[in-house]
Order: sequence, then C-alpha cells, then structure tokens
Amino acid sequence: MPLGFVHLIVALISFIPFSIYLIHKRRFHSSSRHPPSPRKLPLIGNLHQLGTYPHRSLQSLSNRYGELMLLHFGHVPVLVVSSANAAREIMKNQDLLFSNRPKLRIPDKLLYESMDIAFAPYGEYWRQVRSISVLHLLNNRRVQSFRRVREEETSKMVEKIMELGSSSSSGVVNLSDVLVSLTNDVVCRAALGRKYGDGGEREKFKILLNEFVELLGSSSFGDYVPCLSWIDRVSGLDARVEKVAKQFDQFLEGVVEEHRMRGRKIDIMSCDNEDEGVDFVDILLEFQRQNAATSPIEDDVIKVIVLDVFAAGTHTTYASLEWAMSELLRHPKIMERLQNEMREVVGRKEEITEDDLEKMHYLKAVIKENLRLHVPIPLLVPRESTQDSEVFGYDVAANTRVIINAWAIARDPSVWKNPEEFRPERFLNDQTTTNIDFKGLHFELIPFGAGRRGCPGVTFAMSINELALAKLVHKFHFVLPNGAKPEDLDVSEANGLTISKKFPLLVVATPRTH
Repeated sequence: MPLGFVHLIVALISFIPFSIYLIHKRRFHSSSRHPPSPRKLPLIGNLHQLGTYPHRSLQSLSNRYGELMLLHFGHVPVLVVSSANAAREIMKNQDLLFSNRPKLRIPDKLLYESMDIAFAPYGEYWRQVRSISVLHLLNNRRVQSFRRVREEETSKMVEKIMELGSSSSSGVVNLSDVLVSLTNDVVCRAALGRKYGDGGEREKFKILLNEFVELLGSSSFGDYVPCLSWIDRVSGLDARVEKVAKQFDQFLEGVVEEHRMRGRKIDIMSCDNEDEGVDFVDILLEFQRQNAATSPIEDDVIKVIVLDVFAAGTHTTYASLEWAMSELLRHPKIMERLQNEMREVVGRKEEITEDDLEKMHYLKAVIKENLRLHVPIPLLVPRESTQDSEVFGYDVAANTRVIINAWAIARDPSVWKNPEEFRPERFLNDQTTTNIDFKGLHFELIPFGAGRRGCPGVTFAMSINELALAKLVHKFHFVLPNGAKPEDLDVSEANGLTISKKFPLLVVATPRTH
C-alpha cells in the first residue's frame, strides 16, 4: 500500500472524533434552551447594562428576566444567578462543574499568575494550597491563638478614638480611618508578625493596599473584547497594575527574607502561639522547609497567600464594621438595645473579652443583619463552568462565566420580610429566618460564598468584627456631627470589588460611663 494512502487513512481516522465533537457541539448550541437574555449590542454585548453599581443593575435585570439570566460581556457568555435556589444548584448540587475560575488579566498580574486561593483555577494545585491554608493558618484553634492580638488592637482602637475626639475642637472623629487602621494592624500582626512602619511609612502601606484592592476589583476590556485591550494601555490601567504588583512583590520579598534570616523553628501543628509571636509567614516557611520535595509552597506562593489574607481580611472586615456603625447611627433604638445587652453581659467590667461575645445574642443578630443588607463582595468572585450542563432546564455551555448576585439574593422579598429595612430581630424572632446563618450552608445568605470556593477565612474575619463592634458600642455613645439627624447620614456606596461607604463615616464619640 502506498505510503501516501496510509497517511490519508490515518488522517481520516484521526479526524472522526473531532468531527463527532463538532457535530455534538453544533447540535448542543442549535437545540439549546438558553436562559432568558436581554438584547445585546454588537461587539460589547451587554456590558453597557452593568452601570456604575453592577449588583444593583443586575438585580434590576433579574427582576425582569428571572433567577437565571444569560448575558454576554463582549464575547464571554455570563450566567447571572439571583435566587437562593439557583445559587444552591450552582454552589452545592453542581458545585464540581462550577468550581473553576475564569482567567482574568488583572488578578493574574497582581497575584502571581493567579496562584492564590481565591483566583487559582480549580485543580490539584488549588486543592493543595487551600488545604495548607485551612489546616495551618485559618483553622479555629489558630484563629483563637491570635486572641491577644485582637484584644490589644481593639483596645488601642478605643484609645485612638478618645485621643482624636479630645484633640479635635469639634470632637469629630473619622471612624472609617480608625477602622481601616484596626483591620490593617490585626492582619499585619497575624500574617507578618508585626505592624510595618509608623507615620508616613504606614500611610504609604495603607495607600498601596487600597490601590491593590481597587485594582483587583477593576475590569480589563481585554478580558471581554480582545480587540479593545489597547484601551487598558491608553487609560494607564496596565501601568498601574504593573507598578502595584512590583511594589507589593518588593515589600513581600523583604518580609519573607526577614523571616528566613530569623531562622525560627516552630511546630506548625501547634496553635499555642499566643506568647511566641508566631505568624503566617513563619508557618508557611516552616511548612516549606519540612516539605521541600513535595510542597507547592515556593516563595511566590507564600507571598500570594499573604496577599489573599490582606485583600480578603482587611477591606471586607473594615467595610462591614463601617456599615454596621452606619446602620446603628441610623437606628438609635437598635443601638440602645445593643448597649443594654453590653451592660447586662459585661456588668461593671471595664473591658470586653472574647469570652463575653458568646452571650451577646443581639450583637450576633446585628452582625448577621448587617452582612445581609451590606454584602461585602456583592457579586462574589466569578466562577466558570468546566463542561456543558443543565441548570433548571436551561442548557449552560462549557466555559460560561457565572456570577452569583449574593447582594440581590439577600434582598429577595420572597425570602426576607421588608428586605430593605435594617431589622436584626428577624434573626431572633422570625421563624422563617431565625436559623439562617452566613457560613455557606444557607443559600439565602452567602456573603462569604459557599461550596468548594467559599471563603476559608470566615472565622478569622468574624472574630475581629464581633469584638471591635462590641467594644465600640460598649465604650462610646455615637452621634453625627453638627446636630445631623440619623436619617441625614449619607449611605452612598463606593464602587469596587468590596463595597464600602462612598464617604468616610464621621462621628462624635462620647465615652460612656458604666
């Protein structure tokens, strides 16, 4: 048989599986029952419909098109999920099919080719890194071991508010700045072992972290419309991302080397580090040393895990505290009831400790209600389907991006009575919502996500949140400056990955007598 004929036969045989795949793909798309979609424009698809506040725009669209809605951001198909039942289907029943992350240019650059826990693609590397973080950094015993750090820093927060109030002629305190410093200082001590810099140096670090989080929440035109990627260069976005990535890498390189030079040997399985000053970098370096042959924990991985802790542990926590205090200022009766609970639990003690928090049921209800009304990351981190699937009778193609609108779900009137109102009592007295929690088991309230890609740092974040809010309410009576009424407080939102207040929270804080 001629050699050319053999090559032709081999080529035809090789082409058969590919042809079957194309036929199946064509049939899938031609016979698909897609979720409802608003009309799209050429080239940009539905990008123009996102608006300034995408979580609100998408909620408005879902009210018209339903709990599952298919949009197109440029060439990217996007499934928008806006109900608890649909979120449960994606994040629980079909969690494995929807556990991947889309490849995004900005996180790739800022997070060492998305080697972190939040943005890494689903696979063996992600499983290993997440397992190491959960087992050694974020388990309950480890979080508890940083109790002294939290209690010290929240006490310093109280002192700082007193100093700022007495040093100002008007007594006005920028509470937003105080809360940013608190969360930064707690995370610095837990992750890096100490607070880095004072005065101007600390301010530079805070500005750098703010820009990092802002950029992480930015979108790149090139991700959706490749032919428009030049816009990111012309606008200066690419240059900003490069600059911040380089600055953070230099900073973290110095941190890792400083810890390595110290040469500390620790027992990474022990969580009794209250008096030893053991931090996350120490633990990761020791894990790296013990598992040099098999571990994925290279220096860049240590740096990117620390970045995750900062991005997830500072801005979301400070934003939650800022919103909680804003709501308490807007609802003086709720503030008064919370202060009464503090008085009942704490008695004549000067200081609240974490032991007291378990008895503060109304405090926990206030925090739940705050997380419901002000989801820190309203659209969570996007997912991506790994294969063709069916959701509620609709066909969803592989590589479809999935956005869970946790903000819209938490305001769904079919689940929550008077969803736009701040009513902590709903978690104490309402039989339909009393048992709903925010840890990923109840899909009506998913501020930290759920399933495989749920945030592993919930316990760490909430431990700061509860203690800080308790101490603020216990130590001070708060009012708005210049005799402003509670209803006058501006609650406009800033835009970004994490939703904080658009304008700083300014208060007059008067120390309370107990």
